[in-house]
Amino acid sequence: MKRLVLAWAATAVTATGAAVAVLSLLGNGLTGTSGHVLSEQEVRAALATATPRAVASPGAAPTQTSQGKLIRSAGGTVIAACAGDQVTLRSWSPAQDYSVDGVEPGPALEAKVEFEPDEGEEIELTIVCVGGRPVVRGR
Repeated sequence: MKRLVLAWAATAVTATGAAVAVLSLLGNGLTGTSGHVLSEQEVRAALATATPRAVASPGAAPTQTSQGKLIRSAGGTVIAACAGDQVTLRSWSPAQDYSVDGVEPGPALEAKVEFEPDEGEEIELTIVCVGGRPVVRGR
């Protein structure tokens, strides 16, 4: 009887150890990655160190592309194209810590996008066509 109890105890300890090991593996995901949810501060820190990027002035640093002109600002980027004197915003993307507050994409004589930061003043880009090319009109 004593041997039966010892055999049962050894089996129970082994099974418990195996279960703990499996649960530990599942707790970290099957690929070994952590299931830890990042805080807002951890996400910001990770994004800040992920890829450095140059920040242009709000006035823009345009670059011509096949789909239009890439216009960069501290608040984000815009791709705009002209057809005659009509401008159309093809895409817009806010920079880190900014969101899009409003868009008037055209086609029209002018198109607008407003980038709103988490803190501070918003950046509004007004884009018009001059000589068949999109340009940012001064504030």
